[in-house]
Amino acid sequence: MTTDFTSLNLREELVQAITGLGYAEPTPIQAAIIPIMLKGADVIGQAQTGTGKTAAFALPILQNFTPQRHVQALILAPTRELALQVADSMTVYGKHLDVRVLAVYGGQPYGPQISRLNRGVDVVVGTPGRLLDLLERKALNLKHIRTLVLDEADEMLNMGFMEDVEKILAETPPERQTALFSATLPPRIRSLANRFMRDPQPVTIKRETLTLESTEQRYYLVHESDKTNALTRLFEIEPIKSALIFARTRAETATLANELVVRGIPAEAIHGDLDQRAREAVLSRFRSNQLKVLVATDVAARGLDIEDISHVFNYHLPDDAEVYVHRIGRTGRAGKTGVAITLISPREKRRLREVEALTKQPIKKMELPTAAEIHRHREAEVVEKVKVWLGRGRFKRELEMVQELVAAGHDPLDVAAAALKIARADEKQRPIAEVAEVKDERGKKEFPREGNRESLGRRDGREKGGSSRRRAEGPARGGRDTSHEEGMVRLKLNKGKTHGVRPSDIVGTIAFHANIPGYTIGKIRIEDKMTFVDVPEDVVEQVLKQNGNYRIGKEKFALTKA
Repeated sequence: MTTDFTSLNLREELVQAITGLGYAEPTPIQAAIIPIMLKGADVIGQAQTGTGKTAAFALPILQNFTPQRHVQALILAPTRELALQVADSMTVYGKHLDVRVLAVYGGQPYGPQISRLNRGVDVVVGTPGRLLDLLERKALNLKHIRTLVLDEADEMLNMGFMEDVEKILAETPPERQTALFSATLPPRIRSLANRFMRDPQPVTIKRETLTLESTEQRYYLVHESDKTNALTRLFEIEPIKSALIFARTRAETATLANELVVRGIPAEAIHGDLDQRAREAVLSRFRSNQLKVLVATDVAARGLDIEDISHVFNYHLPDDAEVYVHRIGRTGRAGKTGVAITLISPREKRRLREVEALTKQPIKKMELPTAAEIHRHREAEVVEKVKVWLGRGRFKRELEMVQELVAAGHDPLDVAAAALKIARADEKQRPIAEVAEVKDERGKKEFPREGNRESLGRRDGREKGGSSRRRAEGPARGGRDTSHEEGMVRLKLNKGKTHGVRPSDIVGTIAFHANIPGYTIGKIRIEDKMTFVDVPEDVVEQVLKQNGNYRIGKEKFALTKA
């Protein structure tokens, strides 16, 4: 078994980039996949998210990289979030090679993506719908592809993308190398492999043994829009020595870190855009306690060697239950206890099941501290500080000032109270963050039967295990399905199958124009002349305000409440 990256015979530029990120040893899937791909063989990797599979296929692609006019590698991803994450990782790993990486996905204008393709791109990472659109527009040429990667193939199957995937594969050279990664291998995926791959070598990576006994796990149910305010409240009362907050994207890390600083919490973001010098500077400030909070993506946090983290926060549940385990494993080390806190919106509630099933441990639901509790905590902190100074006795000049005030006729208790008032002046300028109440209807199943196996991070809003074909054909047996998931509102739009509507089109345009994450969009049902889509209740008005901007191709469509 390979014990370090140097033994993989990777080019020096790659080793330099990897070690600069803090990686010393390849993960099991990297140690198994990289040698196979370097030989040019096809491979099927069966592994969960968080096992390091991105580097497993990225490094061989970059190893064989040579500047040329045509696209050399194509990576298909089920969602734009994953496409962006893979593209970021490819850019970071290949930064010393000047490799040109482009992520293409729906919900964005075609013009900038086509312009980039025309200027020259080495690696394209994209979602099936947008890739197929670019092929149909003759903006993307795949005839010179040397390596093709299907990432999270089972996810693409569940989202109804298989037909698009097959059309894309047909546009690539038959002699290409193909790597397929999937957590599961249902018959449709096996059939795809048999048709489009050449004697693929199988690699299966089993889950790691989980040990989380030293970590206290909690979650708080809050609206998506209140998560930063919820964090602020928790930072008021939690005994945080050092904290690591996980966010989805590098943009989110920067936004969240800036917002925390504005609220008086010393935080910095760490992500793939930071060069090694900047990264080390941030980590140095964190280790020396100049910095209390790091906000990081999963990619950027890999390889971090930081001890004594008291708290890990999940701003969102991660894309896979195993990633959750890796995250919270950064606290509660070396015989110490730690705290893992997850902020969950109503849309994310059902996803706790996969985490609890994997960890075999319940995650305790907690209530956010009230304004009254925060006020009492602030007062207790002031009193504790006073007690500390009373014990030290080092306030000679201050005592003289008090004596002068008493001699002038002021009551000693009034003097002490006035001094405390001044000491609390800064506190009075810090309003307690507002958090809206979340309705938790009792008597209803917390996890609806239809979604009891929904994969973490369902980012297109379609249910795992459900038939995308049936949902595209119309209502289920028994009449039109008008049920809503808890916390969701059903909208309808005046376009359907006859207009060429696809789920990816709906998700892309709504997410882009309404400025909401695509993964929050719920169930989509496409009928002949209309489409139904569920969106979280806390963003309904935000979505409806953008009527007039939504387009599928050149056609506008309108959204109304169903």
